[in-house]
Amino acid sequence: MINKAILVGRLGADPEVRYSTDGAMITNFTVATDESYTKNGDKVQKTEWHKIVTFGKLAEICAKYLVKGKLVYIEGKIQTRSWEDKEGVKKYSTEIIANTMKMLGDKGQPTTQGANQPPSGGVDDLEDVPF
Repeated sequence: MINKAILVGRLGADPEVRYSTDGAMITNFTVATDESYTKNGDKVQKTEWHKIVTFGKLAEICAKYLVKGKLVYIEGKIQTRSWEDKEGVKKYSTEIIANTMKMLGDKGQPTTQGANQPPSGGVDDLEDVPF
C-alpha cells in the first residue's frame, strides 16, 4: 500500500512553531495549490488549501526559511486525526505529514523557464524558435 502526497504551491502564512513534550520542534503551515478549468464556457480557478506538518530538523529548516508566499515542493503522507471538542462533538483534520520540502524560488519569481518566457541566452522573440 502507498500513502504519498506531492504538492507544489505557495505558503498561505508563515509557519507556526511549537514543541513536542520531548522538546522537538514542530511546524504547521498551509500550502495553496491552484487549478483552472472551463465550466459553461467560463474559466474557473479553484484554490485548494493543504495543512502541512513537519517535525524535527525539517521543522527547524521550515521555521527558519519559509515565509508567506514562498513557492515550495512538499512530499509526505496523508494523515487524518480526530478529537472531541469541548461540546463532545467529534472533529477531524486531514494533514500532510511532510518528510521532504524544497524551496522552489522567491515569492513571485519563476524558478524555471515557462513556455511564455524566452530561454536564457538572448532569444528575444519566441515566434522565431522552431518548436
